[in-house]
Amino acid sequence: MIRLLLLSFFFFLTLRADFWSVADSNETNNTIVELPKVLYLNFTKMPERIVRGEIFSVTIKTLSTVQEIEDVEYELSNFEGVEPLNYSLPYREIYPKYYDDTFYFLATKSKVKLPDFTATLIDGRENQYKKTTLSGNTINVITLNPKKDYANIIANSFELAEYRTTSYDKTHNIVVFVANAQNCNIKSFQLNNVYKQGIESSTESIFDSKITYYAVIDKKIQNFSFSYFNLIKNKFVKIDIPIIVDDDSVTTQTDLKPKDQSREMLKMSIAASVAFIALLFVLYRKKYIYAVFILIPLLYISYTLVPTKDICIKSGSNIRLLPVENGTIFETTQSVIRLEKEGSVKEFIKVKLQNQKIGWVKNEDICSN
Repeated sequence: MIRLLLLSFFFFLTLRADFWSVADSNETNNTIVELPKVLYLNFTKMPERIVRGEIFSVTIKTLSTVQEIEDVEYELSNFEGVEPLNYSLPYREIYPKYYDDTFYFLATKSKVKLPDFTATLIDGRENQYKKTTLSGNTINVITLNPKKDYANIIANSFELAEYRTTSYDKTHNIVVFVANAQNCNIKSFQLNNVYKQGIESSTESIFDSKITYYAVIDKKIQNFSFSYFNLIKNKFVKIDIPIIVDDDSVTTQTDLKPKDQSREMLKMSIAASVAFIALLFVLYRKKYIYAVFILIPLLYISYTLVPTKDICIKSGSNIRLLPVENGTIFETTQSVIRLEKEGSVKEFIKVKLQNQKIGWVKNEDICSN
């Protein structure tokens, strides 16, 4: 009996030794090698408060313990109320021992939390390093309470480069202007209380933007104005456009106003008077060399009285508000039609519609015969 107990005891010890031997072996094989941490991040520039709709920047100082760096790549996550504008490609200033990486964001909501910035070092030798994450902070956001003339623009500056006004129809004028802005979400521009409006062209950039905009307004308006919020001055700034209706083009590329028939009649009357006076002078003095003063006015009158040429427009042609490639289309022809030609600019022809409005069609939309 004692012998049986001793044998059982030794057998138990043997099994236990084998079990711990296998366990130690598994633990050794499953050990995870800890990657070295070589990047250290901290914020060096961050606004204390921002305005909703503002473009703002955040700068991170990235210090590396590795001498030879090919690049530092970032992943942005867990952000709220912001739109990253240079998502993973920061504007970088390189110093001997660190980078200053600047990210730009658009504040889209009244609550803003910056992203968590996760940086990975790339050394070009396929070495593996531990990723470093810098947690994003919450920033105070101010929401503006603007007046009715606010154009939904927040910028360091917003300046008019040029503007023109011309007649649109019997009750409206059309104002077209070009503006340059700094640190501005230019695509958010929008006017209040206008008949029609739209972007003809725009150049969007974090730093400098440009927009060509049109607005159709009531003829009674003598001074058209709107406002934007200036971040430098920390106040609303008013922009005024005096309404002076031009006979020429809206911009260097546009010509929306049809001929003023009353002025043409006045010019022809003056020319006819000059010709009549010249005729009397010739008959009185008997010097026929002065007949040239009769011929020139008569030629002008003949040219003016030549009927306006009608042109054929293809079915499905777009009629634009302005003669630019991306101009606003306000009508599309449903069949082949003939319209009165008013002029031309480069690849566009100005036409008068049956409702007396003025539009532009591309040369390629003109019938071949």
